[in-house]
Amino acid sequence: MPRYRLTLEYDGGPYNGFQAQAEQPSVQSSLERAVHAFCGETIRVHAAGRTDSGVHATGQTIHIDLEKAWPAETVRSALNAHLRGEPIVVLDAAVAPADWHARFSATGRRYLYRILNRSAPPGLDHGRVWHVKTPLDADAMHQAAQVLVGLHDFTTFRDVHCQSKSPVKTLDVARVTRVGDEVRLVFEARSFLHRQVRSMTGTLCEVGLGRWTAAEVAAALAARDRTACGPVAPPQGLYLTGVDYGNAG
Repeated sequence: MPRYRLTLEYDGGPYNGFQAQAEQPSVQSSLERAVHAFCGETIRVHAAGRTDSGVHATGQTIHIDLEKAWPAETVRSALNAHLRGEPIVVLDAAVAPADWHARFSATGRRYLYRILNRSAPPGLDHGRVWHVKTPLDADAMHQAAQVLVGLHDFTTFRDVHCQSKSPVKTLDVARVTRVGDEVRLVFEARSFLHRQVRSMTGTLCEVGLGRWTAAEVAAALAARDRTACGPVAPPQGLYLTGVDYGNAG
């Protein structure tokens, strides 16, 4: 039974997250329907990360197992044909080793959060950025973000419904830059807690607005208390931009 590794791009706006849910539109359900339409097989799609409702991806990785061996390019083209009309695209397809897993073989994940920081609301990017009218100090946000880098107990930035066994994670990169009217936050780690990126982004935005200091971000982290977190950023500005696999892929 051949296994295929697929790289996806999608707009999460129309979906109730990646994971299939009864009577709710999801990225996973759409992909599984496309596979069935292509080859008649009923399969389960496995993803590197289960993005929340409204969250986008430019580099999501999934795997599927098919009974019949098809050329990888045929799989990519057929799925895109059956996904026509939906904002989901298979960017790349390749045959993967039988023991390779989209989620468990991953050694790193990268997220981008986009904040449109201007008085005028988004036009072309409506639903794809968080609009913050008040000027943000991106340099102050970046400096504050550095207190989050490293091995920490991230309970403060963990959703109460998070199912991870431990709140301890290592954040490898936290970078904030301004590009024109956009403030962009990049986070890299092996794995993240549920809504960790949005929680950190919302807190760092408070720094950019001058309401918090870097020391207060450090104190919130040290508190290991969800109530110490700042406001949680909305989902529409968040993108899963890539998944790393090291020697495993």
